[in-house]
Amino acid sequence: MTQPIITDDLVLLDVDAGSDKEAVIARLAGALGGAGRASDTAGLVGAAMAREAQSATGLPGGIAIPHCRSPYVDTATIGFARLDPKVDFGAPDGPADLAFLIAAPESGGSEHMKLLSSLARALVRKDFVESLRSASSTQEVVELVNSAVKPAAAPPASAPKPAAEPKPAADKSVSIVAVTSCPTGIAHTYMAADALKAAAEKAGVACTVETQGSAGSTPLSAETIAAADAVIFATDVGVKDRQRFAGKPVIASGVKRAINEPDKMVAEAISAASDPGAPWVAGQAAESASAPAGDVGWGTRIRQILLTGVSYMIPFVAAGGLLIALGFLLAGYEIGNTPDGETQSLGNIIATHNSLTNLPSGGVAQYLGAVLFTLGGLAFSFLVPALAGYIAFAIADRPGIAPGFTAGAVAVFVGGGFIGGIVGGLIAGFAALWISRIGVPQWARGLMPVVVIPLFASMVVGLLMFLLLGRPLAALTSGLTNWLGGLSGGSAIALGVILGLMMCFDLGGPVNKAAYAFATASLVNPTQANLQIMAAVMAAGMVPPLAMALATVIRPRLFSEPERENGRAAWLLGASFITEGAIPFAAADPLRVIPSMMVGGAVTGATVMAAAVTLRAPHGGIFVFFAIGNLLWFVIAVALGTVVSALTVIAAKQFTKRPVTAPEAPALATT
Repeated sequence: MTQPIITDDLVLLDVDAGSDKEAVIARLAGALGGAGRASDTAGLVGAAMAREAQSATGLPGGIAIPHCRSPYVDTATIGFARLDPKVDFGAPDGPADLAFLIAAPESGGSEHMKLLSSLARALVRKDFVESLRSASSTQEVVELVNSAVKPAAAPPASAPKPAAEPKPAADKSVSIVAVTSCPTGIAHTYMAADALKAAAEKAGVACTVETQGSAGSTPLSAETIAAADAVIFATDVGVKDRQRFAGKPVIASGVKRAINEPDKMVAEAISAASDPGAPWVAGQAAESASAPAGDVGWGTRIRQILLTGVSYMIPFVAAGGLLIALGFLLAGYEIGNTPDGETQSLGNIIATHNSLTNLPSGGVAQYLGAVLFTLGGLAFSFLVPALAGYIAFAIADRPGIAPGFTAGAVAVFVGGGFIGGIVGGLIAGFAALWISRIGVPQWARGLMPVVVIPLFASMVVGLLMFLLLGRPLAALTSGLTNWLGGLSGGSAIALGVILGLMMCFDLGGPVNKAAYAFATASLVNPTQANLQIMAAVMAAGMVPPLAMALATVIRPRLFSEPERENGRAAWLLGASFITEGAIPFAAADPLRVIPSMMVGGAVTGATVMAAAVTLRAPHGGIFVFFAIGNLLWFVIAVALGTVVSALTVIAAKQFTKRPVTAPEAPALATT
């Protein structure tokens, strides 16, 4: 028997649930646990707070909808609290007095998601919200919520079909299509959709919305898109099949702007529909061009662009680097050497000229090691082109990929390396963006993203790289490489300190990624100095999760139950070089946690460089021990940083008051 989505024991009226949103979420999670709806309340709180770290769930009008999908919930459930006093959930107009905790099973079906989205849509209605505020009993709240999420009953099979509702008068001069989506796709996605529909109805224009949420997506038909005069993208994640909207004027923003300012977005779309100079969809380029119209500024866009390139580059780095490390494990480090009179490494020669029926002198192990080494080298050869290609992709979507990869290949050819890839990717992307904004007849727009933009953007970036930028970039890269190779003593230790600080500053965010990308790119030229840099970066990145795990063991009373639970998981995350394992701690208390992590990261980075530890694998933590040179000192360096950070964060929590306000939590990313 299906359980109701809300019951009396899941409703808390006029309660003092604490002074911050974590306390409110914990109180509601406790209600779910007491009602038998959550098997692990601490785990549920951790999942909800992880969602809070992505973006605030406070909404205008005194409403908060913390929500998550969790393995600790078996059936879709809603907990409700009417708060006294109000608690800040990050809404633009102040704290909330109505809080819903929406908990869905991790593998919940679409019907559950539809029920949850129905509640989100009901919260747009002022009469529903006011009824919740004036409700005198828990049963009244239950009835209100159930009426909002109850699916419409299907008519009996024998019942006559109702007469079709008359279609709206076809006097709406403008037609708009919209796409809404948020990271979890439970609430904001559907609230934004209904807010845009209501605003369009008020403005007298037709609006059809595609919600790309957890309940699935019913794509807009090709006919509807073709008939639209303008497009609205209200999204926090990428638009699926964006190319369907190519050639349409576009207004783009995050999903919360569509909830907070739907009337303005619809008005901007109406204006764009009649403006020949308005930005239009040529993939991502249109979103970039329209950034000032939404809440995505150019500073944020540039950061997103660079991180997109790094994020797409990392799989090539991880796969290639680990394959190379496995090759060394099987065949020894000598397969990376180039024999006298040869132009290829020994590993490449063996992979090319030998086979299982013609084994080299080292037998099967040497042959397989050489093959893995060669595979890794081939994957590594895509590192700079992938970086440049996906930087351009982040700016101009698919039309930017070809010129971006071309720019990366040119950067490698002229010796511009990692820096050349970044510069070339940016030039390729913005060249594609510029070309996409050239006005062309409607019939020619279909050719633009497939032929015209890639052709001319590749030509522009190629000529610039060869004729003007190639040699200066090569000289810069060569100078940087020589400087790093010449570092020793105190200068090398100072570099280790800087890299350690960067790895622990935002725990997987842009600064962390910059240090990691710098280190992995240096593996293309595996000198002693470059291998030390890789070792310093990985060792320092392991420190934050391990330090927080140790701190929760030494002084558990300083941490909440969810934090202690996260601490138990952080041991493995830290050992595996997953720096993001410390994010739940930093999100809850950034001003005391992050500086403490940076202290330990600096100690570890300095120790690694001082002891001349090397690393030939770009990922894996302690589990790639076979690729670590001077393994004992690597372990000592990680242990030193872990202890220093753990003791520092314990002291900070015990002897300093928690700040009343805190900066935005570190961005979630994957190292």
